[in-house]
Amino acid sequence: MPSILVVGADHLGNMPDHLANIGFDEVMHMSGRKCQMVKKGIPEKVDAVLVLTDYVNHNLTKAIKQQAKEQEVPIYYAKRSWCSVQKALCSCADGCEWLKKGGGATH
Repeated sequence: MPSILVVGADHLGNMPDHLANIGFDEVMHMSGRKCQMVKKGIPEKVDAVLVLTDYVNHNLTKAIKQQAKEQEVPIYYAKRSWCSVQKALCSCADGCEWLKKGGGATH
């Protein structure tokens, strides 16, 4: 059961549905609006991190990148548009595997 942490943006809209369609069973969200959220860190059960670059500040991005590296969790960067997210997740073998597990549904 792959899970993903989405960092950035106040609201994800229908992105969790799209992520579920490509195989992510659990979608967690960290808006990044509050500075204290960074101190909580990336939950241990997360299989990947997606940073929405147009809705997050540089300090949070740097902290999340370091935490992901320490926990050996793959990190992806995309704009908030679904096309950008889908492209980022399929840019490596892991992303394509998640797409395959989800039955190839690409909306």
